[in-house]
Amino acid sequence: MGRFFYTLIKEKEMAKEFGRVQAINENQRTMSNWDMFATWIGANANNGTWYIGGVIAAAGMYTASTTLIVTGIMSYLFLTLASYMGYKTGLPMMALTRASFGLKGSFGPSVINIVQFIGWAAANTFIAAISISVIFKDLLGWTAYANGGKAGLVVGIIIMSLLHLASISLGEKSVRLIERIGIILVIIFVVWEAVVVFQNVSLNQISAWQPPKSVRISSGTAIDILAAFNLAWVTASSDFSRFAKKNSGATGWSFLGANIGLFGFAFIGLLATIGTAVMNQSFDPNDSDPSTIASKLGLGIIALLVIIITSTTANAVNLMAAGSALTNMWHKLKLTPALWIVTLIATAVSFIPLLFTTFLDAFTAFLDYIGMFLGPEIAVFLVDYFVIRKGKYELSEFTKIDGKYWYQGGLNWLAIISWVIGIVLYFSLKSVSWLSETIGVTFVAMLFSGIIYYGLTWLFNSKEK
Repeated sequence: MGRFFYTLIKEKEMAKEFGRVQAINENQRTMSNWDMFATWIGANANNGTWYIGGVIAAAGMYTASTTLIVTGIMSYLFLTLASYMGYKTGLPMMALTRASFGLKGSFGPSVINIVQFIGWAAANTFIAAISISVIFKDLLGWTAYANGGKAGLVVGIIIMSLLHLASISLGEKSVRLIERIGIILVIIFVVWEAVVVFQNVSLNQISAWQPPKSVRISSGTAIDILAAFNLAWVTASSDFSRFAKKNSGATGWSFLGANIGLFGFAFIGLLATIGTAVMNQSFDPNDSDPSTIASKLGLGIIALLVIIITSTTANAVNLMAAGSALTNMWHKLKLTPALWIVTLIATAVSFIPLLFTTFLDAFTAFLDYIGMFLGPEIAVFLVDYFVIRKGKYELSEFTKIDGKYWYQGGLNWLAIISWVIGIVLYFSLKSVSWLSETIGVTFVAMLFSGIIYYGLTWLFNSKEK
């Protein structure tokens, strides 16, 4: 594999070009404001968002709801900025990181994107497979995953993977189609579950409920969980905004869609989890997945089928982002084959949670990794575009060896060093309890990474002059 990369890079150097990148021009932009709005609602209206709401229920209703709103708005302001970059340049996000990290340096963010979106696809697949295992229990008498059965879960993962292959078969067009269908089903499901919850439990009871001290999480922990979840979409934003017809669709409507999807589904996950805890007079964060809660609420097979379908809509976006990042690394690979590759890898990764004691353990470990790597990376490329470059990238330089974005051997060490410092800060600040338990460390690490990158760049340019 190493020899393959070496040969590929040498061939590109001989041609004085480093992988062609296709900028989407105005004539090729087909996504309306509604398409952008629906895409980002669908991206967040899924099992993973539902599950996030259930996980942060361990902070209590007031803390969970306030951190959900504040973190969502902050995170998706970054998504709006990144979406604007895609709209202005017509380039996918990982190709855009060539300008900040260098042509070769962009491989780092690309690897992280591939891993994290395959991880999200696997997480959503696993949650949907739990629903399938419950359906098999009701129809065939199999033991459900929640009761220790694994046969239904394994079959469920295979079924979900086949659905994912079908959903991405036509690339961006099929993603847009299933998002339009999925958004309708999602709205119906959210309203249905909310009605069932409030038929059994009052809002006052939910608001007054407090989690047991043994499983309670702090506001800082809730913020870091939510930030990691939300920031994942920032590195996929321009993959879709570059197809937007209007700036308003790429920015404002994307921001609204992402937040409405987040608030709608995370809040119903939060309310349903607390409501179920009040009804059963017991709370176990390991039972916060939508399938288990839907079963406890007696919603039946139809609800489980909707959970399965909404997983497919979300994973269409996850797989598109991972496939796009893969094409930034293997320049001759087209998008559709890349989508097939990442889908098959995601299928294999979906079995990893079975190696952990609980799915919650695997999920929280994954979130910690995402926050640690993505926050500082996002800070670097946003500061590069909006502050240092003043919103101006030279598209002709994105493929030139020894060009403007080649830096030193294809690497912008100032960006890489700032990114690494941010990662170290994230890890180190976790041990500072007064910070990690109040406002969390994700946004703090992002702030310092951006400042450090700007400062290093300013110092370097001053010496050059």
